[in-house]
Amino acid sequence: MGVPLRPLSAALKKKAEAELNERPELIQEDLAKLKQWIAKSPHIRSRTEDQFLITFLRGCKYSLERAKEKLDMFYTVRTMSPELIKSRDPEDPRIRAIVRLGVGVALPQTETPDSPRIMLIRPAIYDPSKYTIQDVIKVSTMANDIMMMEDDNFVVAGQIGILDLANVTMAHFLQFTPNFVKKMTMLSQEASPLRQKGFHYVNVPNGFEAVFNVFRSFMNEKSKSRLYVHSNLESLYKYVPRKLLPTEYGGDAGSIEDIINEGEKKLLSYRNFFLEEENYGTDESKRPGRPKNAENLFGVEGSFRKLEVD
Repeated sequence: MGVPLRPLSAALKKKAEAELNERPELIQEDLAKLKQWIAKSPHIRSRTEDQFLITFLRGCKYSLERAKEKLDMFYTVRTMSPELIKSRDPEDPRIRAIVRLGVGVALPQTETPDSPRIMLIRPAIYDPSKYTIQDVIKVSTMANDIMMMEDDNFVVAGQIGILDLANVTMAHFLQFTPNFVKKMTMLSQEASPLRQKGFHYVNVPNGFEAVFNVFRSFMNEKSKSRLYVHSNLESLYKYVPRKLLPTEYGGDAGSIEDIINEGEKKLLSYRNFFLEEENYGTDESKRPGRPKNAENLFGVEGSFRKLEVD
């Protein structure tokens, strides 16, 4: 049977039923159908815990076909992005060092019991001569995976990102190659069951527009309409109540250091989960129909591929 599903709070249950088409009496039936499909898909090695799979049903508003596509894409993009997804041991010293920096942290409170989870991202916190953006994103995928398993606000209500670009240098920007940007947007759009409810940029440097426009070019219209650039924190407070922000941003949510410490403990407690993760993904040699590869998936590499002769 495995671990039973965690019941939603009253506020999130109401939201899931109203916005995600969740019908509590049909959940087990839908999960069973998804598991049957996984069992019949020779190319997918997937987790099958109810708590993991329900994220896909909720993210696809209980369209079983869309949930299947999303789950397939989730594992396909991850398999094609080993530099972001493989070797995610929380006790690896490099991973722990990045966790300690707190490039991305989930803020402890939400505005109301059924509001989205707020993520604070501070790219300039890492030293680009020591770490790559791939190292940093690897750690962020770990935090994401944990929240998929246990943060109902994150899964049902979605997430709001605050991107603080204070002190970002050209060395940070230069790590954003077109291929990496394409992978990132696919990981967060097509290959993710999570709902992005808004992205707020603060402390933007000169020259930011150029990088911003590269990102925008890969985004779908819905994502583009949820981007906000703020000239100061006062402007951000109109969208994200001040009390939810850490002390360093004029808020009441405690220090960033305390938030990092909690996140680190949580990550270490998930060590077995991440070691198991090495077993999941897709095997393209077994995919019915045309196998996927980095080129037909991301379309940026391989523009000089040799002609294929039938």
